[in-house]
Amino acid sequence: MEPAVSLAVCALLFLLWVRVKGLEFVLIHQRWVFVCLFLLPLSLIFDICYYVRAWVVFKLSSAPRQHEQRVRDIQKQVREWKEQGSKTFMCTGRPGWLTVSLRVGKYKKTHKNIMINLMDILEVDTKKQIVRVEPLVTMGQVTALLTSIGWTLPVLPELDDLTVGGLIMGTGIESSSHKYGLFQHICTAYELVLADGSFVRCTPSENSDLFYAVPWSCGTLGFLVAAEIRIIPAKKYVRLRFEPVHGMEAICDKFTRESQRPENHFVEGLLYSLEEAVIMTGVMTDEMEPGKLNSIGNYYKPWFFKHVENYLKTNQEGLEYIPLRHYYHRHTRSIFWELQDIIPFGNNPVFRYLFGWMVPPKISLLKLTQGETLRKLYEQHHVVQDMLVPMKCLSRALHTFHNDIHVYPIWLCPFILPSQPGLVHPKGDETELYVDIGAYGEPRVKHFEARSCMRQLEKFVRSVHGFQMLYADCYMDREEFWEMFDGSLYHRLRKQLGCQDAFPEVYDKICKAARH
Repeated sequence: MEPAVSLAVCALLFLLWVRVKGLEFVLIHQRWVFVCLFLLPLSLIFDICYYVRAWVVFKLSSAPRQHEQRVRDIQKQVREWKEQGSKTFMCTGRPGWLTVSLRVGKYKKTHKNIMINLMDILEVDTKKQIVRVEPLVTMGQVTALLTSIGWTLPVLPELDDLTVGGLIMGTGIESSSHKYGLFQHICTAYELVLADGSFVRCTPSENSDLFYAVPWSCGTLGFLVAAEIRIIPAKKYVRLRFEPVHGMEAICDKFTRESQRPENHFVEGLLYSLEEAVIMTGVMTDEMEPGKLNSIGNYYKPWFFKHVENYLKTNQEGLEYIPLRHYYHRHTRSIFWELQDIIPFGNNPVFRYLFGWMVPPKISLLKLTQGETLRKLYEQHHVVQDMLVPMKCLSRALHTFHNDIHVYPIWLCPFILPSQPGLVHPKGDETELYVDIGAYGEPRVKHFEARSCMRQLEKFVRSVHGFQMLYADCYMDREEFWEMFDGSLYHRLRKQLGCQDAFPEVYDKICKAARH
């Protein structure tokens, strides 16, 4: 009874403190208290319920039988919207706070919400090497199932809560993308409900224009109801080599060389300053050297980016064997390095051993509880951006990031960009090697002003024929946006499929200039 009484007393004192200080003060200045006491337990309960449900549904094979009826329900909702006069645009009924994007879409309040309850893995076909999934299936679900039966996705983006629909309608990347491309490039078929309520399946050979136009369209061509994705055989471990590199020229040369080597299954870089980085290369394997296993995903282990930094501090190379699923979600526990701003002592060994099993808090719950004041503070004093630029421009890009926002660490992830139709493709007719530069954290540049600094960065990205990931805040005007993205196929299909009165244009859905 004594622990329960102590806990009750602590909770009572906390509520009294909140009453005196005010909830907004606590959420802004002492957010870790709210996160540790409330959001971490809630996140854990949410995850347990979600994964138990997913496991039961898949084992009972009820999802495939229910899928067709759910699709018909979506078609019925769309046709009812048409019969009622098509007075507003349509969007999915999923609440904005549930998405991993930090942006809160206000359009949910004014558009017709179409309820899409599609969150199941439908089929794994190991003969065809395909997994068929619904759009709300998460990367956590996918890895839990596929690795248990010896398979994996060629590109499996990092965070557990990323959904297949978000990775297709937006984009997704991982350290294997230098071999396989972006998430869209491992997809072999999409199934959609269009603006008139009809159902369509598209592949590279069937309705190919729609197949290539869907990625990056943010749900403005139709409602995704299923996708088929390639799978490949998995192995038990990733043999990961850590190499500290000093000097900008050496960093760029080393990173480019490793990204071009086909024998590397995984390539990733963490830049800790303009002149210091650790380049990591990995290979899947079933064999392991004694004494070199590092189960980095265990709750009591140091956060991955801090673990990597130790190789830089000691200036020593390293070799470790990491269980495959642990590797895929190596940045999940610390949300890359964002969690250090929310729970400053989160990587402390005492906290990890006592509470690390509840980490991380759900990004959706963090969004739901942040409030308008905190949201504005984050917008003005926090950067979360992924810019995709040609590898040949890496050095210039890193100097631009350093001068415009000065955020470290910076994530470097190479990817191959094939010359295909759609919103995103290389400038020429040939496949080109690109790099994702991810900046997440508080800018240290003097007199940082979000809008002007980000517009300057966006201008540079456009000048080198790069692209901005659309989950993040985008400050471009309409002309600048369509200078960055190729809208020729997209606009033709919107007119052809009757989307202009059914869905907002992608620019109007995601860009701040259009939303405010």
